[in-house]
Amino acid sequence: MIKKKQLGNGVTVLFEYLPYVQSAAIGVWVRAGAADETPCGEEAGSEGADGARSNAGVSHFIEHMMFKGTEKRTAKAIAEDIDRIGGSINAFTGKEATCYYVKTLSTHIDASIDVLADMLNNSLFDPEETEKERNVILEEIKMIEDAPDDIGHDLINEQVFFGSRLGHRVIGFPKTVSSITRDDMLAYIADRYIASGIVVALSGNFAEDEVMDRLERGFGSLGVGVAERTIPAVPHTPRSMRRKKDIEQTHIFLGARGVSLTHDDYYRFLLYNSILGGGMSSRLFQNIREEQGLAYSVYSSASSFVGDGLLTIYAGVGQDKETAAIDAIRAETERLAETGVDEEELNKAKEQNKGHYIFGQESVSSRMFAAGKNMLLLDRVYSAEEIMAGIDAVTRADIARIAERYADLASYSRVIISAS
Repeated sequence: MIKKKQLGNGVTVLFEYLPYVQSAAIGVWVRAGAADETPCGEEAGSEGADGARSNAGVSHFIEHMMFKGTEKRTAKAIAEDIDRIGGSINAFTGKEATCYYVKTLSTHIDASIDVLADMLNNSLFDPEETEKERNVILEEIKMIEDAPDDIGHDLINEQVFFGSRLGHRVIGFPKTVSSITRDDMLAYIADRYIASGIVVALSGNFAEDEVMDRLERGFGSLGVGVAERTIPAVPHTPRSMRRKKDIEQTHIFLGARGVSLTHDDYYRFLLYNSILGGGMSSRLFQNIREEQGLAYSVYSSASSFVGDGLLTIYAGVGQDKETAAIDAIRAETERLAETGVDEEELNKAKEQNKGHYIFGQESVSSRMFAAGKNMLLLDRVYSAEEIMAGIDAVTRADIARIAERYADLASYSRVIISAS
């Protein structure tokens, strides 16, 4: 059972006590992500549509800088203090949130809290370290640009969510990252890293009262305020782009709007994705790879956000197989809409999704991630019973209706990355 409490300043705390494990995971979730940044007017630009200087990539830059030293710890000391207790520390930035987390032995949860609290309260943002990390991120951008299957996902996201804050690129662009200053980061932290926009989630074996006292000391002094976020709905008009790179394969990305985390079709959307391209027994994999041998990698993926979602279809094929691969994908989306699924295929997708959920429940980190994200973004936590019931309730008619929505590839945006 998950308990919800609050620190004196309003920071939400979630406790999930699991007496049968000897570890614990703690995550500090912040309502700060790419969707909160000032957009670029164009892909490589540094100004927004209104002429304001873009801070695209600032959420991710801050995440990096939180590991670069505090008033009492160097960057090396942060890593050593976690290694010393047999733990692991990391962080990630997304469209709607940033998460800093530690997984450790149950006996060292206090030390984990101390390190995370020190990072969030006392990071120095030293000018010299800032310049070093700026170069690191610029190299990270180059690495993504050099990987067609990575940059392609950013590009299809931008096409599907063109004009929406959900289309913002998490890592930013070379020009925007190069222009972000220490003052920009501190101002962003003052606006987003506040009590009302933070959830601390813990899962594992720990003494709740002792941990609560430690959290109060560590995070109880964070500033108060309202971390507002408005993401106006923007309709999807299919867009198409082709990028030329000196590569051996053609990388095909097709994207359409999905459903939000709270939409009535959420579980139907997940199961449709599983059936279409979510695994080795999926329609896309079996047809395009196993039967036709057109691709080594082919799949679909479903992403959901607070107010919207994304369905992506990907295939990496030979330079002369682009048309054949797209035709094969079209044949599968249309066939799924025309013939639907039988009970056996639907039940297989249900068991696949329930299996993934149950496997995650056996990890304290996965339990913490799910609880913290849902509380931060949706202000609630879903029980195992609700999730299982949502999956089990999906019918063949539901899949048929969703399949009809995604049958026509003309309604998708398209990104092609190839040598020609």
